[in-house]
Amino acid sequence: MSNKSKKIFLALSVVVPFLIYCFYYYGMMVKNAPYKFSEFESLTFKYGLGDSLVNQYDSKTFLYQYVAENDSLIKKKVKLSNDDLLYLHRKAAQLGYWNFPSQIVNKEEDSKTSTPHYYIEFKYKKKSKAVLFDLSYNGDPKLKDAVRRLIEEISRTINDAEDRTEGVAVK
Repeated sequence: MSNKSKKIFLALSVVVPFLIYCFYYYGMMVKNAPYKFSEFESLTFKYGLGDSLVNQYDSKTFLYQYVAENDSLIKKKVKLSNDDLLYLHRKAAQLGYWNFPSQIVNKEEDSKTSTPHYYIEFKYKKKSKAVLFDLSYNGDPKLKDAVRRLIEEISRTINDAEDRTEGVAVK
């Protein structure tokens, strides 16, 4: 067998099956991904002190309500663009949101009333993922940092959309 024949044989018997296997394996993983943006329905974001999550945003109804500095409740219609929602979906995937536990809170009861809590829910056609986060959480620092970064991105995106549209007040 010539040297050229050996290289061709090696390529056909090792490299080509490996490439076929990679395309098949990763193709199936992408196809069966549990949270696809094409199946995205809505994003719900709530925050407030303790169990009182009065500040809310729902991307399905576009309703954004928050308490202003003078303790008045402001309600607006703020629409996130498809690009904004895709960005948040990808940011959640990048930060590992799909692997977060459903409750990231301290076990002490006193933190329920005095510290800020955040509720984030991504809804899809087949599944949904909701996380309740206590800002004073004293567990895994990497998890706490990832959730805080996601909260900052969601807040920034909603505020940017509000500034772009100058949200319409709702009565």
